[in-house]
Amino acid sequence: MIDVVTEKAFPLKAEDKHDETRQGEAFEPFAQDQNVYQKRFYIESYGCQMNFADSEIVASLLYKEGFGATRNVEEADLIFINTCSIREKAELAVRKRLTEFRKLKGEKKSLLVGVLGCMAERLKAKFLEEEKLVDLVIGPDAYRSLGSLVREAEGGQKAVNVLLSREETYADISPVRLDSNGVSAFVSIMRGCNNMCSFCVVPFTRGRERSRDTSSILRECTELFENGFREVTLLGQNVDSYYYTPPAENTAITFAQLLELVAQISPDLRVRFSTSHPKDITDDVLHTMARHENICKYIHLPVQSGSSRILQLMNRTYTREWYMAKVDRIREIMPDCGISSDIIAGFCTEEELDHQQTLEIMEYSRYDYSYMFFYSERPGTLAQKRYTDDVPEDVKKRRLQEIVEVQNRLSLQNNKLDIGKSFQVLIEGNSRKSDADWMGRSSQNKVVVFSKGNFELKKGDYVTVKVTDCTQGTLLGHVLQ
Repeated sequence: MIDVVTEKAFPLKAEDKHDETRQGEAFEPFAQDQNVYQKRFYIESYGCQMNFADSEIVASLLYKEGFGATRNVEEADLIFINTCSIREKAELAVRKRLTEFRKLKGEKKSLLVGVLGCMAERLKAKFLEEEKLVDLVIGPDAYRSLGSLVREAEGGQKAVNVLLSREETYADISPVRLDSNGVSAFVSIMRGCNNMCSFCVVPFTRGRERSRDTSSILRECTELFENGFREVTLLGQNVDSYYYTPPAENTAITFAQLLELVAQISPDLRVRFSTSHPKDITDDVLHTMARHENICKYIHLPVQSGSSRILQLMNRTYTREWYMAKVDRIREIMPDCGISSDIIAGFCTEEELDHQQTLEIMEYSRYDYSYMFFYSERPGTLAQKRYTDDVPEDVKKRRLQEIVEVQNRLSLQNNKLDIGKSFQVLIEGNSRKSDADWMGRSSQNKVVVFSKGNFELKKGDYVTVKVTDCTQGTLLGHVLQ
């Protein structure tokens, strides 16, 4: 499962929220002349990185249909919400926004409102028939039909396409880099998921795994680098299971090989990836990371629970001991590698012993940060069909708070260990707190804030920063001459 940020996540602090932690954020217009367009579209995206990457594909398709982007929802002729179904409250937030948009429709009769993504797949009938909130419902594999669906809706019909595909990867579509800092970009390398984790709706809303043509990935990454981008994040529900066999060839390309090919585009192009399922990240991947300086030394390795019994109920296909051994292997091959995680508190039948084992595995793994949730039963999942959601909510919240407290302590401890060290930082822009400071990230994905001073620096530059202080979520330092 790709790491997801919803209302029950606890990112460490505002300064540390990278692109993947945005929730319900509208895209900024693409940097081109918007005056050539007679109609405008507005997109809000919720949930995981894949949704934000998908919104960039949708934007590309809408430009071809004659729509320009706008940040002002009141200017829009077409509104889309790219939705997330991974948590209940994420869906509630989307419903609230749709109700607000319905008021806009009362003022502007021609306005069309649509739902994209996972909620579209799961709740199409409810949106169209019961609540009558939307004009278009388009699933994550149906974006190529946007043009015809919009025209159908403009003609007064409800437009729907939520069919899942076994082939669609949107490999030939160049995403429009909306709301981009011009430095970092997401590149989707595969879609869907074959891991049937019992708590997760993704296999049902995004379909089965299929890997994108390697050459199209390399072409997109190369074009990004040539256009000034200095970091790409390779995206997939489970990137380590990437497996593509080029036409007329007998040998498949694995994720480790893809990672190396992208790293070889240029030593000045940083490479990240997300997300890894612990069962699939191989020694080949780890050795490839260690071999290339420009492959960032950071792995998001969701544990979900520290209890083998709960992991079995979750269908995670590993034990606590196996996961701990994987952490050991990462540290052995890359001692400086940063590790983060996803953790769920209060899964079905979880007892205090299970919870304590989760706290123990956090201590053992020494996570730099985590995305932490209490369990939210999702309709249609294996857990909803097989198990009873029997942990009281007050117990879930108490356990979650204990998990958050442990992670806060670990994050601060880890950051203190970096004081006195120097890191290569890619400048992403101004610090959110002060235009006098730059903000960037280290290879280990830690946010670093440092004074601009009198140096001639700009976004996209690499700079060596010595860490002199820290907070729980941020390293503070100064540029080394």
